[in-house]
Amino acid sequence: MNQMSDKELLCMFRKENTRSYAFNLIVRKYQERLYWHIRKIIVSHDDTDDVIQNTFLKVWNALDGFREDSQLFTWLYRIATNEALTFLKKKRSRFFVPLADVEQQLISTLESSPLLNGDEIKVKLQKAILKLPEKQRLVFNMKYFDELKYEEISGILGTSVGALKASFHHAVKKIEKAMEED
Repeated sequence: MNQMSDKELLCMFRKENTRSYAFNLIVRKYQERLYWHIRKIIVSHDDTDDVIQNTFLKVWNALDGFREDSQLFTWLYRIATNEALTFLKKKRSRFFVPLADVEQQLISTLESSPLLNGDEIKVKLQKAILKLPEKQRLVFNMKYFDELKYEEISGILGTSVGALKASFHHAVKKIEKAMEED
């Protein structure tokens, strides 16, 4: 299938008779990238599935109001990021769990993940990433794994490029230090 541009998809979405089809194409186009973005924040596959479903529900309800001030991709990432962070906050507050305990739970989930089975360096890297402060973790994941430009991350997180560069630099230093420790 010839992949349509975001502009074409949005135009189709705004027509009543092609709305559902266009949304389905948007989901297919971005679902995998958003899944892995959320998965790096949430870690658990089942929880990630819930968050991605909530993300696309929000997108469906808000897409009519999308003003195209940013790229569709940036807008979707912002929604996915906010949904993932909201999920983690609810999890902490629902069980009155301190942040360090949630971090430990994420690390336990990571250690039992079949995706990283037997790859000690990957597990060590992911543990180091999970120990970063939330903002640094987000910036690192988006820059390093998702290969987003600082301008795109700025649009997603609503933070200046300079602050993002500083966050990424600090994250890299902390990860390097954690990787050297044993």
